[in-house]
Amino acid sequence: MSLTRFIPLLLLTVCHFVPTKAQRSYDPHFAIGAKGGATFSSMAFTPSIEQSMIQGISFGAVARYTEEKFFGLVAELNVEQRGWSENFDDTEFHFQRRLTYLQLPVMTHIYFGSDKFRGFVNLGPSVSYMISESASANFDYRNPAAVEGFPIANRHVNQMTMDIKNRFDYGICAGGGIELILKKKHSILVEGRYYFGLGNIFSAKKKDEFSASRGTSIQVAVGYLFHIK
Repeated sequence: MSLTRFIPLLLLTVCHFVPTKAQRSYDPHFAIGAKGGATFSSMAFTPSIEQSMIQGISFGAVARYTEEKFFGLVAELNVEQRGWSENFDDTEFHFQRRLTYLQLPVMTHIYFGSDKFRGFVNLGPSVSYMISESASANFDYRNPAAVEGFPIANRHVNQMTMDIKNRFDYGICAGGGIELILKKKHSILVEGRYYFGLGNIFSAKKKDEFSASRGTSIQVAVGYLFHIK
């Protein structure tokens, strides 16, 4: 047999053998469940403003599919609260704006460990849609210039009342955690995750006040999974 005929035949044989062996070695697994936890978020404004993280909640449904050892996919549908909080120098004034999103992350799932205890890393894109927003303060934030003692000099204040222009958001999320598997069908997981938004909530044209207004958040959650297969 000539070399030109042997090489294609060898490649065809290997390609046929590898999937068959992989299919016999690693059975696909599918699990569904729920998760919930706390979020700590802020906004990446340009130009920047003085702010601190605002605490919120996150909860939703989880679906996970693994077909090969160590790798899989995770999709979630969550309700997540984001936003930001502002304190003003050494005064007692306080403002916060809370943004609530319906979030859909789809992530690569990398896991390692035993059949009882595993560590994992999730990484992938996320899309979100803002379903509600609210603002609260202990002063008249709609007219801060008229508030006695408010430190308005050299400070951006329009972000407190500006209309949300973009309710759709997208970004990247990455995190890791641990999973405890109970009797093969049930598992409890704990995860920490960071989200970096790429979309602006305010208009970002040259004439606008902010050239960037992107959300960031840290999520700490506990979840339960039921292993269907």
